[in-house]
Amino acid sequence: MNDLNLLKTKALDVHKRLIGLYGERVNSDPSDPIDELVLTVLSQNTNDVNRDKAYAEMIQRFPTWDDVMSASEDEMVDAVRIAGLANQKGPRIQNILRQIKSERGELSLEFLKEFEADDASRWLTKFKGVGPKTAAIVLQFALEIPAFPVDTHVYRITGRVGLRPEKMNVEKAHKYLESVFEPDTYYAAHLNIITLGRQTCHARKPKCEECPLQSICDYRKAN
Repeated sequence: MNDLNLLKTKALDVHKRLIGLYGERVNSDPSDPIDELVLTVLSQNTNDVNRDKAYAEMIQRFPTWDDVMSASEDEMVDAVRIAGLANQKGPRIQNILRQIKSERGELSLEFLKEFEADDASRWLTKFKGVGPKTAAIVLQFALEIPAFPVDTHVYRITGRVGLRPEKMNVEKAHKYLESVFEPDTYYAAHLNIITLGRQTCHARKPKCEECPLQSICDYRKAN
């Protein structure tokens, strides 16, 4: 068995153990792709609470995407200020929306459902402020195109467990982990790994003795 097959076997083991602890996850109600894209840009370098507050404030001030696009830059920055980096995020959201409408004639990403995953990701990441993680979230959670978003929890835990090279950067980890996990596990594995990171496998002082992965974790074996 080659190294990739060994990693695939380990990834499946991780997936099954976390399902045993947290349960299966099914995307029964996909979000709107434009909503998901804007929310994900707002979520960069902040927490979910501030992201949601910023989104709610933006929608209250500008009820339609046309209103968002036509708002002044200062108004937009002020509306999303609580999300942090508002001077970047506000104009970026406006520019992304304007570029999509200019290119497509409408504000919709439904057409991407006809694309292969790599092509859809490339289309999204051409916009400033949309990296591999943001694109993967939109694909997986809104368009139901298999993708494996790598956030800080996923990156930390896959490194500790030994599912990716320790020094591999986040950018490369997206495609690498998509080759390690099976596409039909992406959704549940992503969410369950995040839950593990929030509850048990903390960046500092991980609760290894409580972790369902401790018997297969490289970090645990080394410590």
